[in-house]
Amino acid sequence: MRHRRRVPELGRPADQRKAMLRSLTTELIRNGQIKTTKARAKAVRSEADRMISLAKEGTLAARRQALGYMYDKNLVNALFAEAAERYADRKGGYTRVVRTVRRRGDNSEMAIIELV
Repeated sequence: MRHRRRVPELGRPADQRKAMLRSLTTELIRNGQIKTTKARAKAVRSEADRMISLAKEGTLAARRQALGYMYDKNLVNALFAEAAERYADRKGGYTRVVRTVRRRGDNSEMAIIELV
């Protein structure tokens, strides 16, 4: 049973799922938006919001947590440099999920997740 589990399993074992979410979060912060399936977009939304909240906090402990999660050290430094002024007036909801057309091969629901 998966009662009260927030992140969907996404059809993968736990280690592969965590690695996929880490890479999607890293690429979202690097590029500003990514196109993926709707389920993956909803799963990566909370992780991206958590990274931006850590960057807004700006402490050394928060920086080390972000470095332990994201794959690119330079990207973490850039995020911590710009997130404080970019998201100063927002208390949450740093990402937006916009649904797009279904994928042609398997008719999967697709979405674009972007930073607000």
